[in-house]
Amino acid sequence: SHPSYRHMADRCGTVFLQKQLNQQLTNHIRETLPSLRDKLQRQMLGLEKEVAQYKHFQPNDPSIKTKAMLQMIQHLQQDFERAIEGSGADGVNTMELSGGAKINRLFHERFPYEIVKMEIDEKVLRKEIAFAIRNIHGIRVGLFTPDMAFEAIVKTQIGRLREPSLKCIDLVVQELTNVVRAVTEKMQRYPRLREEAERIITTYIREKEQACKEQVMLLVDFQLAYMNTNHEDFIGFANASSDSQNAENTGKKLGKVTNQVIRKGYMAINNLGVMKGIGGSRSYWFVLSSESLSWYKDGEEKEKKFMLPLEQLKLRDLESSFMSRGHMFAIYNPEGRNVFKDFKTLDLSCEAQDDMDSWKASFLRAGVYPEKQTSEGTVGEGEEEGERRESVDPQLERQVETIRNLVDSYMKIVTTSCKDQVPKIIMFLMVNDAKAFINGELLAALYSTGDTQNMMEESADEALKREEMLRMYHACKEALNIIAEVSNVTLGGGASKMSTPSYGQSNAAPARRPPPPSASPRLPPARPAPGGLPPPLVPSRR
Repeated sequence: SHPSYRHMADRCGTVFLQKQLNQQLTNHIRETLPSLRDKLQRQMLGLEKEVAQYKHFQPNDPSIKTKAMLQMIQHLQQDFERAIEGSGADGVNTMELSGGAKINRLFHERFPYEIVKMEIDEKVLRKEIAFAIRNIHGIRVGLFTPDMAFEAIVKTQIGRLREPSLKCIDLVVQELTNVVRAVTEKMQRYPRLREEAERIITTYIREKEQACKEQVMLLVDFQLAYMNTNHEDFIGFANASSDSQNAENTGKKLGKVTNQVIRKGYMAINNLGVMKGIGGSRSYWFVLSSESLSWYKDGEEKEKKFMLPLEQLKLRDLESSFMSRGHMFAIYNPEGRNVFKDFKTLDLSCEAQDDMDSWKASFLRAGVYPEKQTSEGTVGEGEEEGERRESVDPQLERQVETIRNLVDSYMKIVTTSCKDQVPKIIMFLMVNDAKAFINGELLAALYSTGDTQNMMEESADEALKREEMLRMYHACKEALNIIAEVSNVTLGGGASKMSTPSYGQSNAAPARRPPPPSASPRLPPARPAPGGLPPPLVPSRR
């Protein structure tokens, strides 16, 4: 109340503090409203697409359930077709092969590799031919090469084609089952519908699997029923006899007219670093041609590390070691010679199983075959020596060489036909038939169960998800309405209205504090301080 403080009397007290705080709150709201409104609008737009199907949703409405079921089946048909045929770019798997691409690899890489893998050892085959010739001649001394020995050996070899063919069917069925499981994941909103659809499709595929296996068995039986020695690609007895002297080279140089590049890519060499005391593996860029295997520092192919000729090399699988987590295989020389410098083997590894299978198939094209199974054709040293002493008959050796050339020529015809026919049988009887069933008969099969209403019951998680999404949507919508009202008051000239509300006082209180009287009735007049300075300000208790 002192005259020296009258100029700041209107800035003292709770009323002025209330006004200042209200002004700061108004400024803060004015600054944060735009960003908050934008954030809520973006969140609301993101929810609108998912909430659109729930706005008028009635869980017990039969028409809604029927429509949802038709949409689910239609999406399943499209997804299965896209997974097999590879059409469209939505949801393409960029991490690994799947669907039709995986089946294509099984047809053209895994299946030929399994066929070559089952081929018998050369020594065992020649021993079987010699036994067959002797048993056919019996007690007599044969002057001519018996064609019955050729048929007996060829039938044995053709019969061994059943195993890789059936294995190919099993792998395709496994991949189709994975595709069905993947395309039905979008039906998880209705778990019973998903379970029933997956069961019906899988059962149908299993039925077609059995029909497919029967047809493949018939294909092998067709080959066993009649030996077409008049085939245009069959060399015949005359050519087989004339080529008996260079029989070792027959078939080994097939497809190696020029040194063409077969495959390129990265692989890791595992045993070189260990020999040098470094440990681990090193990745190089490999170039496989029909005659050699070269590796470079990187894909630019400027710095060549080494070039390895493929003559007389074999391939075998290895178990992954603690230093390499990838899939490993080795290249070696059956005669025990060094393959690369001082190393007996060249241990290679790939990160994925599919990559290793592709490299193995490429090595087959280059003439590097896997090692033979020793359990079938292993002979003891004494038996081998006795057989060697018995096989000194030059006439028998010529006959064995002739039959060997005939068998090799005819089996090339049969295996080529098998590699071509088995994938066609699988596609016609299983893959294409499964697509036709899903497109035309799956919906009828679901309705034939007579339990469509129960199949269209939502899962508890899906119902909770729908309620939570609707709650968030309405909360965002209500928040935007509140922000719009606050924005109109704050930005529309209503700042004075926002600053007048009082906390703990009635609305009739004056906005400004009236000037204090000249003399306070509660306090006596203060005396001037020494030096003519005004007395200290005493805070008001009003």
